[in-house]
Amino acid sequence: MIAHMKLRPCPVCGSSEESKLFAEANVDLSKLDQFAFASRKMPEYMHWRLWLCGRCDLVYASPAPAAGELASLYQAAAFGSSSEAHFASRTYARILRTHVVPQLADLQGALDIGTGDGAFLHELLDMEFSDVLGMEPSSAPIEASDARVRPLIRPGLFQPNVFAADQFRVVTCFQTIEHVPDPLALCREAWRILKPEGALVLIGHNRRALSAKLLGGKSPIFDIEHLQLFSPISFRRVLSSAGFTSVSVFSFWNRYPMSYWAQLFPFPARLKSLLLSCLSVTGLGRVTIGLPAGNLVAIGFKHAERPPS
Repeated sequence: MIAHMKLRPCPVCGSSEESKLFAEANVDLSKLDQFAFASRKMPEYMHWRLWLCGRCDLVYASPAPAAGELASLYQAAAFGSSSEAHFASRTYARILRTHVVPQLADLQGALDIGTGDGAFLHELLDMEFSDVLGMEPSSAPIEASDARVRPLIRPGLFQPNVFAADQFRVVTCFQTIEHVPDPLALCREAWRILKPEGALVLIGHNRRALSAKLLGGKSPIFDIEHLQLFSPISFRRVLSSAGFTSVSVFSFWNRYPMSYWAQLFPFPARLKSLLLSCLSVTGLGRVTIGLPAGNLVAIGFKHAERPPS
């Protein structure tokens, strides 16, 4: 399934000299299926060899699948998380309305990186953003999108020089920054295509969250899709290194149905199957609960007049 692996330094600061082994790889390729590179899947609790950068507090995978290999894996991935995606998008929209929109000069131009079936594109349109676009590398979620947003989704990975400089007022990247081979390059390209005073909004897992500490290696944040895991320190560093200022990083609560929370928790397989069945039969699985799931939002603004060096 995965033929080409590549050694890599810390993808935020570029150093490997101050990195130490965080966890050995525990990947069993025979246990991976068509959902292995899908969003909001049943966790496998597997990961590549992980290193901790002493310079920027990032945990990153090395070796990791090569960029071309990742593109093929995501393109072919299955999709079965439309409901959860829409729950997440409502939470993300509240963050945008509260912390970003009041500081924007206008709502002209928005790009959502890793948009899936376009759930957040609906929120952007409802907020009255114009010229809304999404990028999505997987075919299945695009096919699952509805008529309102499907024309707004461009298939493929987010890459340099696809969009014009100063094209968007806001760029969002939710639960995707862990998946890309070069998160600093993504942030720098986002800076280039943002209008002056525009904002980049990232959401990702907090490796220093209480939930990650309590669950350890059984936390769903440790996953073969995640090439790096951020903390408040490393989130600030990647945005600042890309040229963003007025950077803010904070945690928030997610709201999902009980069935999804049960899916994430590392219960033994038989117990999880029985619990999910009971939640489905009783209807309790549809009851939504807000919990601190260990996620971070990082917001940076493009105040500088020249691109970062």
